[in-house]
Amino acid sequence: MAKRNNVMKKIGRQAWERFKESIPVALMYFCAGSVLLMLTMKGDKLQWDGTKLLWTIVCIVCAAAYNALIAYAMGGKGYEMLVSGNMKRYTAVEYGSEYKISGHKEANEYRAWKGFLLGAMISIWCILVGIIFGCNQAAIDARKVSQGFVVLMMICFLFSGWSILPIYYLNMSGISVSYFVSCVFAIIPIAVSGIFYIVGAYGKRNKAWREREIAEKLQQEEANKEKKINYGGLPGTKPRKRK
Repeated sequence: MAKRNNVMKKIGRQAWERFKESIPVALMYFCAGSVLLMLTMKGDKLQWDGTKLLWTIVCIVCAAAYNALIAYAMGGKGYEMLVSGNMKRYTAVEYGSEYKISGHKEANEYRAWKGFLLGAMISIWCILVGIIFGCNQAAIDARKVSQGFVVLMMICFLFSGWSILPIYYLNMSGISVSYFVSCVFAIIPIAVSGIFYIVGAYGKRNKAWREREIAEKLQQEEANKEKKINYGGLPGTKPRKRK
């Protein structure tokens, strides 16, 4: 029972840490959806044109770029946490007591799957919105929805407009596309977060290795350098060299 409780606590800590990390990225996707909604609602709402397509691409690219930046930083931080954790575990085995490191959290140590979990948490809104629209596609296409559902649609547009608005405009233009297709957009946050989390960790490791190599090289050069002795300024204090 105690072992199961410990496992559940570890899972809970991992989920909570990934959720906290996903908040800034999710807000960026929320901003992308909000901006896209405001821009594409101008003019004829029922027509899909090149301008709306361009803005959709711009919003998705900007959100994905920010996602990549955050995931890269999280990967570097995870590598540092892993190094600290390995040091604590090594000292615990070798000396019987853990080396105290402030700020270390085992739940934040680098693991390759954590980046993909981070992306999956961001993609929840995308999948949820796709399911809501897909299950009500006939009513949405016929424009026979209640006022309450219209409010729900606006909320969905705000939270995941970058994924659902392209499909919505295609359907309103007469091109029948299943709203469930919008769930495919969930691959973007998952792939970007997972890949750049791993890249960030390896980038941090390579940087640490380069810094260590440079430090060792400078130390070696310093050791091989001929040491000069200060004999003072008085004549006759410096020993004569033998011929």
